[in-house]
Amino acid sequence: MKVSDYIAAFLAKEGVHKAFVLTGGCAVHIIDSIAKQEGIDYVAVQHEQGGAMAADAYARISGDLGVAVVTSGPGATNLLTGVCCSYYDSIPVLLITGQVPKGQLKGKSESRQIGFQETDVVSIYESVTKYAKLVDDPAMVRYELEKAVYIARQGRQGPVLLDICDDIQREEIEPENLDQFDASDFLETSDDNFSKIIDVIELINKAERPVAIVGGGVRSRNTIKKLHDILQEYAIPYTLTWAAMDYYSHDNELYVGGFGVTSGRPGNFAVQNADLILAIGTRLDTHEVGSNIKTFARAAKKITVDIDISEQTKYAELGMHVDVLVNSDSSMFVDLLKSNSETIERKDRQQWINKITEWKERYPICLDEYKEQPKNVNPYVFMKELSFQSNAETVVVTDCGSNLIWTMQGFSVNEGQRLVSAFNHSPMGYSLPASIGAKLADPARKVVCITGDGGLQINIQEFATIAYNQIDIKIFVLNNHGYGIIQGTQDAWLEGRHHASDTGFGLPDPDFLKIAEAYGIESVPPIRNHNELSDRVDAVLNSKGPTLCVVELESGSQIMPKLLFGRPIEDSHPLLPREEFEENMIVEII
Repeated sequence: MKVSDYIAAFLAKEGVHKAFVLTGGCAVHIIDSIAKQEGIDYVAVQHEQGGAMAADAYARISGDLGVAVVTSGPGATNLLTGVCCSYYDSIPVLLITGQVPKGQLKGKSESRQIGFQETDVVSIYESVTKYAKLVDDPAMVRYELEKAVYIARQGRQGPVLLDICDDIQREEIEPENLDQFDASDFLETSDDNFSKIIDVIELINKAERPVAIVGGGVRSRNTIKKLHDILQEYAIPYTLTWAAMDYYSHDNELYVGGFGVTSGRPGNFAVQNADLILAIGTRLDTHEVGSNIKTFARAAKKITVDIDISEQTKYAELGMHVDVLVNSDSSMFVDLLKSNSETIERKDRQQWINKITEWKERYPICLDEYKEQPKNVNPYVFMKELSFQSNAETVVVTDCGSNLIWTMQGFSVNEGQRLVSAFNHSPMGYSLPASIGAKLADPARKVVCITGDGGLQINIQEFATIAYNQIDIKIFVLNNHGYGIIQGTQDAWLEGRHHASDTGFGLPDPDFLKIAEAYGIESVPPIRNHNELSDRVDAVLNSKGPTLCVVELESGSQIMPKLLFGRPIEDSHPLLPREEFEENMIVEII
């Protein structure tokens, strides 16, 4: 059996139905084998970065492995940005890069390059993958495939990379004679947490103002439901990190809203006034806790549950005391909590819940005044309308910068919907190729791509992939004719000099309708005011085939509210009048 045929059969057996590929001299054999293999097919993307991002979103929606295949040298290096998306968000993806023939590897030579388009791929990717390995022996292909996929899925998930020499792909092998991988030597273990669950429950029972923070590490749908049942039964309000924003419906009484540097006021007031924080499956990064971690939930007892012990040891280094550190897979912890739930007290926390409801009513993200602007579109009004018109099967894939934050602030998730982005690496250009992966992972679902005029141009070539394959994606371009979030930074630090971020300072401003037409993608007329909003959104969502719509945003649209550097997260800009701010604070004010 040819090695490349074995690779294709292995992927199909693993349940991978689509591989995202960009061909090249050192990848043709694997792609040809995928084309012949029953149960798996390839999608030819136009840039390797787009392939990695499509594979990333495919994994997020399918709940299983994403795969991208590219050639050596520039093909492999072009993958990097997309691979970082998977690494920082803990998404299981297998990247296969072709490599020059074994005899052309530079090995220990001090020569920069021996084989044409040779690059030392493994050393480049070691810091942003869970496992990266050069395969230069046909006898090891089964072992390395099994090991890589196991590592990608095990523990804190993430991307893995196999760099396979071109001549190795062409070798003939006897599959039954290949070395096998023994997973028993690589089991990732966590602490014995049976004793810690007693401490956790004791703190829950004492709490009057608890808030659970649910993160992306609570991965399986079964665990998500079990946790929600516990929170509901014992009246524990909760907030969701960006990676978990689609876990539960946002209209639930116990949902306090998002929290962090670019989130609304209700969630931040709830988290900062809590007397207990139960953080499950989240690393509590600086975008959540603020620039000074010592001010985060400063009056609260803290419990953190994380499978990655390195994410927990950082807290002491940064100056935040955690009362109970639980090094555990979230599903194991939730099962343990559930099995001991008879010891959790059913406390009356209605006063705390009423306070949270008051914050949500007093500080909505979409203010009435936004709806009254005379021309162009307010991004929060757009998000509210899109939320209203999106059905339960909708998958929203959003990009980076302002449009990411407007989506996370303003899109109200209903049960069954998905909300996807590259939350931590957050590159411009993610949402278009990621929408391809999301749609192909679950073709029955409606996929909405939200991007900006800046981000769209990074991977605009994937219009060709969408048009050629007639991938039914609804694309909204939030057009503020510049890099809005960068302009906000330049206003704050550089006296409003918008170099490289504004059409008056070197930034091109193309006509996206003409570009879409050139690629063969249908469009609807731009949305230029709120009177056109409802009908145009409806037209896009109910169109047949891929459709693009440009949303002309109000000039200077910014993120509101947003934390200014150095302040605790409850004190966002625009600052509330001090008397009003003090009314909202239960704990000591900084």
